[in-house]
Amino acid sequence: MAVVGGSCRFGLWFVHVWWSENTIYHIRFATTGIPGQVPQPIRKFCTGKPEDFSSLSSIATMSGSLYSRIYRTVQDIPYGATATYGEIGQKTGTNPRVVGQAMARNPTPLIVPCHRVVSAHGIGGFSPSVDIKEALLLMEKKAVKRTEKIR
Repeated sequence: MAVVGGSCRFGLWFVHVWWSENTIYHIRFATTGIPGQVPQPIRKFCTGKPEDFSSLSSIATMSGSLYSRIYRTVQDIPYGATATYGEIGQKTGTNPRVVGQAMARNPTPLIVPCHRVVSAHGIGGFSPSVDIKEALLLMEKKAVKRTEKIR
């Protein structure tokens, strides 16, 4: 099946997604949109609704490499929660710098929620803007609070 692309909005940003069936090949944030569809779970997530991405797979997690192992571990961080680079490093048998490098090279942010990986003493980085990371974490925190109020 052919890989297709499209975009949806997340605040002031556009989320570009290249995908085929249930496999996500690349996601990036940009200031302009591109025509085309985006998988429904990603569209819902970008509107602030807690969304389970278990129906989608990331090309980044499909090998046996260290980075793929790191990405699979990051996928286990619950919606609305965070883990430090050091915690992920301990779980995967590597150090925080390697985890940071993996997050910087993550081809499928959101599916591999690298925004949930933070520094021990701050938020850490995010490309193209740390403002996106802050907005994603705030959105998830608000959604968790709304869910807790309903219970």
